[in-house]
Amino acid sequence: MTRARSLMIQGTTSDAGKSTVVAALGRWLKRQGISVAPFKPQNMALNSAVTAAGGEIGRAQELQAIACGIPSHVDMNPVLLKPVTDQGAQVIVLGKVAAHLKAGAYQNYKAELLPIVVAAHERLAQQHQVVLVEGAGSPAEINLRENDIANMGFAEAVDCPVLLVADIDRGGVFAHLIGTLALLAPAERARVKGFIINRFRGDLTLLKPGLDWLERETGLPVLGVLPYLTDLFLDAEDALPKADRPPVSGGHIVVPAFPRISNATDFDALRLLPDLNLHFIGAGQSFPASDLICLPGSKAVASDLDWFRAQGWESKLHQHLRYGGKVIGICGGLQMLGKILHDPLGLEGSAGSSAGLGLLDLETTLGPHKILRHRTGYCTWAPAVPVEGYEIHAGISHGPALKRPAFLLSQNDPTESDPPSNFSQREGEGTLSEDDQLLGTYLHGLFDHPETRGTLLNWAGLTSSKTAPSRQERRHSDLERLADLIAAHCDTNRLNALLGM
Repeated sequence: MTRARSLMIQGTTSDAGKSTVVAALGRWLKRQGISVAPFKPQNMALNSAVTAAGGEIGRAQELQAIACGIPSHVDMNPVLLKPVTDQGAQVIVLGKVAAHLKAGAYQNYKAELLPIVVAAHERLAQQHQVVLVEGAGSPAEINLRENDIANMGFAEAVDCPVLLVADIDRGGVFAHLIGTLALLAPAERARVKGFIINRFRGDLTLLKPGLDWLERETGLPVLGVLPYLTDLFLDAEDALPKADRPPVSGGHIVVPAFPRISNATDFDALRLLPDLNLHFIGAGQSFPASDLICLPGSKAVASDLDWFRAQGWESKLHQHLRYGGKVIGICGGLQMLGKILHDPLGLEGSAGSSAGLGLLDLETTLGPHKILRHRTGYCTWAPAVPVEGYEIHAGISHGPALKRPAFLLSQNDPTESDPPSNFSQREGEGTLSEDDQLLGTYLHGLFDHPETRGTLLNWAGLTSSKTAPSRQERRHSDLERLADLIAAHCDTNRLNALLGM
């Protein structure tokens, strides 16, 4: 196979739709029988995924790999930053933790990362016909230009053409595009081959004069105007889902939106159920009455628990339990439910120990090595119900509470499927409290599978009268809709020419 053609999708702003456009292009190319792979040289996100080989990458690149119809790989996102504080982050290189750095130190470290990033891209380029590269933030962030590996610095290193994506829904789309070009160096500006305008709603004929002006002013074509799709259920790179439907008459699930919430995509599948209410609650909001409280993952468990308490929500949690409510803690949420969190190396803040909520008899110690793996098994209280998920955590929990596990999981190959009765070959995971009100687990993605989701909701006293597709089915359906947008609203001849098709 000849070396791939690469095309980089950069944005005028964060959340302009770069990840979605790459996924859409990936599925559109896959439809044509093109071997295509996604690539993001540097990603900053708290929603991450585990590859089949046990590496950690951004959740968006996992989604894009699904769109392209190929297994995800650490080469698709060689550098992942997971913020721990406002000024520091865990640096993951080729799927493994490489450092914990402050923002200033990381700027110097980027020069060492460029050869690693270029080599990862080259490996993908040798295996596929097209590599779709996603930028990060905006290429016009002047303060981040030195040693850049995320946008134009990378494009220049591999000699890659660029399309600029702008979000018209937030307003000022022409200023965003013209301003971005104006702040680029002449050589960088020459790499931009056209524009894609995202999230348009309205009469396209009213936009046409502006598009004509933009093309005359810049000499660059508008390759597409993509309509706004309001009901996409795609994995978010970092942002929490917006409340896009009115309350319904069914049960209520509350998720505290911690400042360092991670893998909030765990709850995306619950949004598919039209007769249940899912509430992410943030600082200063009241804690609504609920049937189920889910404590999500966190990249800074101790400080997020301090924040939770500062909102006055610890007493609300106890009140919820006194009234018979149920609680599920996932990953960091499980750790919070325990008695003590030990961070002897200061991986998530100051070194030392801090008190948990004390609702489960367990303690957690954070260590330097992350557990990254996919798991399969069965529920302990419903042995015929299969469980599938993945682990991403540096904490190891221990204590009497774990002697009453929530799940029994395969100890070996996560793809094996021994019968449910063969519990002797499985290990316990997570915990169910003796009063059956608390469930803690390190498994992410539990709600993605309809049978597991229904069993967990039944455990919480919730039922849904409506059926919903699996997370995987809905994901593929929405990727097809995105590919339809490319086919219907983009200049596919120009796209094919850019890609050498």
